[in-house]
Amino acid sequence: MAVPTLRDLVERHTTMGEADREWLGRLTADWQIVADLSFADLVLWLPTGDGEYVACAQCRPGTGPTIHYADIVGTNARAGQTAQFDRVLELGIIKKDRALTWDADFDIGEEIVPVVRRGRVLAILTRQVNLASNRTPSRLEINYIEVADELIGMISRGEFPSPSAPGAPTRHSPRVGDGLLRLNAEGEVLYASPNALSVFHRIGLFGDMAGASLAALLEDKIDASTSDRDTAISVAQGRVPWLTQADVHGTAIALRAVPLTVRGIRTGALVLVRDITELRRRELELMTKDATIREIHHRVKNNLQTVAALLRLQARRSHATEVRAALLEAQRRVATIATVHDMLSQTLDETVNFDEAFGRNLRLAADAASAGVSVRTIREGGFGKVSAQDATLLAIVLTELVTNAVEHGLAPHGGGTVWIHADRSGPHLAVTVSDDGVGLEGNDPSSSEGLGTQIVRTFVTGELRGSIEWRPRPGGGTQAVVNANLR
Repeated sequence: MAVPTLRDLVERHTTMGEADREWLGRLTADWQIVADLSFADLVLWLPTGDGEYVACAQCRPGTGPTIHYADIVGTNARAGQTAQFDRVLELGIIKKDRALTWDADFDIGEEIVPVVRRGRVLAILTRQVNLASNRTPSRLEINYIEVADELIGMISRGEFPSPSAPGAPTRHSPRVGDGLLRLNAEGEVLYASPNALSVFHRIGLFGDMAGASLAALLEDKIDASTSDRDTAISVAQGRVPWLTQADVHGTAIALRAVPLTVRGIRTGALVLVRDITELRRRELELMTKDATIREIHHRVKNNLQTVAALLRLQARRSHATEVRAALLEAQRRVATIATVHDMLSQTLDETVNFDEAFGRNLRLAADAASAGVSVRTIREGGFGKVSAQDATLLAIVLTELVTNAVEHGLAPHGGGTVWIHADRSGPHLAVTVSDDGVGLEGNDPSSSEGLGTQIVRTFVTGELRGSIEWRPRPGGGTQAVVNANLR
């Protein structure tokens, strides 16, 4: 059973407006930093209106062991917690409990925090830590926890997450363990973690850094060619809640600032730093590979189009009717494969939007086979994304079925309609190709030995791991029903 999402639980248990839901979403998108600094589990609780509280999100620390080994999202608060939650919800104050015992062999310290937006308490956040350890905390741990306490205070005043922050962190966003600096209101370094010092050593900044202006240190180091150099300096001052990147003598670093405020007055800042040089290099390699793959698909498409053109020219020079028809069918099949490679040359992955790809072939196949009679095509349902290998096979199969419906069902009937209905459910795809033509009498494809029918049966039952069945269509005509299991 899937764990319900934050939005699901908010909509199920509250009448909260969109702006408030977005605020909770922004908080949970960026609260990993608070959990890591606190060495604590975070749980977000929603008041349900009937005196209960339901856990709608939780976050485990990446810097220490977790307390909740099992997900508690969707469960109700315990009876002993409810009264305390009510008090925090009513008064909007932070409450600490140092004697809470959970389902564990150790005591847990719990801090109950009101989640505030524009002066209103929207939810309750609990910060839970293991109290079993009696060792003296290190300097790093002391600074982590002090910064975490400031962020918790900001949450209780509606100052975190910052409304002007860029949203959820990206894959390049530095984490607490990558490197942390604590600045005062003037942008001077109060503390730099060992990992942060290591990052700055790589760009030629040595020493303790304590007492120095981080922006001044970086200003002389950041390459003048860096496009967002001014932004990087502002982030290093701790003035803007932003994420940026800078190039320093061949090393790429990511900087993220979280200004620390008390009732709107900036008292300092948290700056996270990360060396992303290797990430940049890997991304460049992937981009180069993607471009190469797209170029290969483009060249294959061009070559297939050349082959199709040669087959068409040869068909025009052929005097035998059967030879001309066979060459034109081969040309059509090659052009169908070329269409798939054309789609692949325009995407970054090895999947095809098959609704778009098949749409190109459908009208062409119907027009080529209609021989002057009026044929209408109607598409229903959707195919979705299909892998490159399956897309080629599926395109050939459906083109053959549409061509067969027009040539053998509608042409003798003087025209008509072809329906293509697709029903996709995960890897399973069911497609029905129907026509309102002459029907199966005397023309049963299931017993035919034609090349098109052989291709369809071989691809469907073999490569697409499915089945195909021809049957009369209610109201007249024929239906071809394909069931396929896609990759």
